[in-house]
Amino acid sequence: MPPSKKTQTVFICSQCGYESRKWLGQCPDCSAWDTLSEQQQVRQKASRATSRKPESLQAVKEKETTRLVTSIHEMDRVLGGGIVPGSMILIGGDPGIGKSTLILQLLAALSGQDKQLLYVTGEESAQQIRMRAERLKIDSPHIYISTENCVESIIELARDMQPVLLAVDSIQTMYSEEIGSAPGSVTQVRESTARLLTLAKSRDLPVLLVGHVTKDGSIAGPRVLEHMVDTVLYFEGDRGQVFRIVRTVKNRFGSTNEIGVFEMKENGLAEVTNPSALFLAERPVNVPGSVVMPSIEGTRPILVEVQALVSRSSPGNARRTAIGADPQRLALLTAVLEKKLGVTLFDHDIFLNIAGGIRIDEPALDLGMVVALLSSLFEKTIDPATVVCGEVGLAGEIRAVGQMEMRLREAERLGFSTFIMPESSMRQIKGAGKKGMRCVPVRTVDGLADHLFQGE
Repeated sequence: MPPSKKTQTVFICSQCGYESRKWLGQCPDCSAWDTLSEQQQVRQKASRATSRKPESLQAVKEKETTRLVTSIHEMDRVLGGGIVPGSMILIGGDPGIGKSTLILQLLAALSGQDKQLLYVTGEESAQQIRMRAERLKIDSPHIYISTENCVESIIELARDMQPVLLAVDSIQTMYSEEIGSAPGSVTQVRESTARLLTLAKSRDLPVLLVGHVTKDGSIAGPRVLEHMVDTVLYFEGDRGQVFRIVRTVKNRFGSTNEIGVFEMKENGLAEVTNPSALFLAERPVNVPGSVVMPSIEGTRPILVEVQALVSRSSPGNARRTAIGADPQRLALLTAVLEKKLGVTLFDHDIFLNIAGGIRIDEPALDLGMVVALLSSLFEKTIDPATVVCGEVGLAGEIRAVGQMEMRLREAERLGFSTFIMPESSMRQIKGAGKKGMRCVPVRTVDGLADHLFQGE
């Protein structure tokens, strides 16, 4: 007998996807207020499927997988070496940031291997995709375009066509005929993703999903969406700047926190093979409030410029603003400087910026922030051939950070000659001070000032 269908009314939280049979003012799961909305769901009652017999871990045979190498090295980097067959990849980003452009270029790179690729778009017409392809100089007979929105039709199309990759732009425009709610609702996004996930795993078909983001920067839809997929990539950048960064926040087949750097040009996204040189290309020399810090993004060292502006303000109205860094961390370091160095900052506005539009979250940024703040406060410049790196504790101590040798090699490669680092890291580096790089160990913020302003 075919499964019976039953329609019922449920209230679903738009933030986390929590379901309730009655309306609630506050979601019990995520504690958000006024987020439960009424929706109609179609429930199917089917016969119980035969469960598979468990097998021993030793009896499970390892399956050899061959990744799809895109030949776009920055994408292969963030994906862990290429696209794994049967994986589901979610790309999120602000509107107009270049997600559709990135996907079309990715398909074009794979089409050079004479493989059929299916691009399903629910937001644009086939003519619009064609216009973008002409702008990007893409003309491949192996890329097929579909403007279908129904998930069941997409799955049937993929089974008939058997492409090597399926791209869906975007998941918020897809819907299932078995769900009564509108496309973009929590239920539709979750169920559409679940059906596409079943297709990916059953046929070893990699599926690439595009997801919209909310005002706070998170991917729209239930939080379970990010747990269902294998890889989550965030496409970051300011539309007013040419730099674009693809950041890995989840990857079951590679390292996380990996980044790929692109530059937006007239003919599409171009890879940036030397991000350090790009971020430092317009660095001002002999200007107070500027210092270079070597950061580690995944497996890649990147040198970035930390800028600070400290100016006097009206008492009680001082501002603390950080772009590209944690504002709470900036407030913490400001308090440490006032306590340990005796400087007066409560009546000063403090603005901090990581140049180039990149965001740094690691603790190694602390020392760069402190040096930039002191340089701007005292109107004294830092030697342009100096880089700084280290974590600052609440007691004013400067703590060690990881992968210091990798940071040292990158700074040396770009011609820097002085590296101010934690004293404990100095003891761990093999061959420190060789090859023309002078390493300066510091233990506390009290002893930091002696090494900063040379010739002053």
